[in-house]
Amino acid sequence: MKYRYYICDVFTETRFGGNPLAVLPKAEGLSDHQMQQIAREFNFSESTFVFPAKAGHTRQVRIFTPAAEIPFAGHPNVGTAFVLAAAGEFGEINSSIRAEQRKIISCELAAPQSLSLGKTVPAELVASAVSLNRQDIVTDTHHPQICSVGLPFVFTELKDRSALERARINLSGFDALRDLGVNPQLHLYTRVSGGFDIRARMFAPLSGVPEDPATGSANCTLGGLLAHHKEESSGIFSWRIAQGVEMGRPSTLLARAEKADGTVQATWVGGSCVMVSEGFIYVD
Repeated sequence: MKYRYYICDVFTETRFGGNPLAVLPKAEGLSDHQMQQIAREFNFSESTFVFPAKAGHTRQVRIFTPAAEIPFAGHPNVGTAFVLAAAGEFGEINSSIRAEQRKIISCELAAPQSLSLGKTVPAELVASAVSLNRQDIVTDTHHPQICSVGLPFVFTELKDRSALERARINLSGFDALRDLGVNPQLHLYTRVSGGFDIRARMFAPLSGVPEDPATGSANCTLGGLLAHHKEESSGIFSWRIAQGVEMGRPSTLLARAEKADGTVQATWVGGSCVMVSEGFIYVD
């Protein structure tokens, strides 16, 4: 059997930047084991497999990392929407997909869940996991904390861009977080100026992703977390976020959040995509 696939780069306007994604737009007939094998073969942070709709939606999308299936992720959903829209499978384009001169330019994802704020994590443990000093971590707004809008991450603010650039994986530190019952997916960020509001990096080596060039689900959650801590009780807030720079795959993510009466009501993340290649993969 052979299955058509597309590869696109997500959260970038430049080919070979952003976060690469493999999409199989017609995956009927593939078993869970075969999808996992294909995801390992591509070895991107995620690959997606598209099936006919369930529960009234347009399509069912299953997402696999090289190690496991996951329930939600940002760049796979944005990239899959881009691929299907570019192929003309959605018909009339709605407001979450932007086109110019009949060419699909960008897509935006609404988070599937409300913002949830979990337990805090000792800053010393986070610092150890990414080879930094405790003094590199800022806790004025929040301590390192597990948060989610569908997929949990540990969010940690760093004092400056230098600290962000110095971060390196220390596997024993990630093991220590896991042994405490913490999902060791670490999203580090620092506030900047000059074209971007935030620069970020995401490390998840125990999930088969040593570093991710652009993490839509994490930055969508970050927008909700920062909106939660805003002094304003209501409003729509947005951030332009750079990720993947240290990997040589610069990405631009646009996160926004809506807050009303002191509660974050909804979060979104979006950005540009470009097509890279298409072909067939053969499955026994």
